[in-house]
Amino acid sequence: MTSDFPSTITIDGTEVRLRVDRKAVKNVNARMGEGGMQVSIPLHLEQAEALRIIGELARRLLRRQRAHQINREDDPAELARRIAQRFPKPPEVRSVEFTTVTSSCWGSYSPRTQSVRLSAALRHMPPWILEAVLAHELAHAIHPNHSPAFWALLRSVYPDTDRARAFLSGVTWLARAWEQLPSVERAQLAAAHEE
Repeated sequence: MTSDFPSTITIDGTEVRLRVDRKAVKNVNARMGEGGMQVSIPLHLEQAEALRIIGELARRLLRRQRAHQINREDDPAELARRIAQRFPKPPEVRSVEFTTVTSSCWGSYSPRTQSVRLSAALRHMPPWILEAVLAHELAHAIHPNHSPAFWALLRSVYPDTDRARAFLSGVTWLARAWEQLPSVERAQLAAAHEE
């Protein structure tokens, strides 16, 4: 192990043990295992650049690991198929997969592959939110836009659509604002109970 590299790095709040070896390689190579992350770097690569690349690779590998773990937990495709049955003409669902890569939307539906991709963050929300997002994505099998017809169909198969949209808007706002909130307010939010 090269002594000029830290023995651990923290990526998205996760501490990862790090073993870095300088070798006669052309590119930075990394693999994540039970013991942490093993990295081989070119002999000539500067430490600052190596650390930047290692951070990017660690984030990608951790997200891939999490996606594999979260998709083994249960079969969201079965839930999607049950929701599809609520539609006048049920859309086909071949697969549903949670992803840790999506960051700009809660989900997507591909009519070509008949597959749904969902943000892994939905796994940590109330089940009715996951149902609402699945219904939303399946409605795109019929209306590929957000036209009035899309919203009318979605509300007919999932009446709590507007409530779910409000919930997700609040989650998004809070996630973006969390670090800027004073610690007292963060503690209040964490302890708040619905009345």
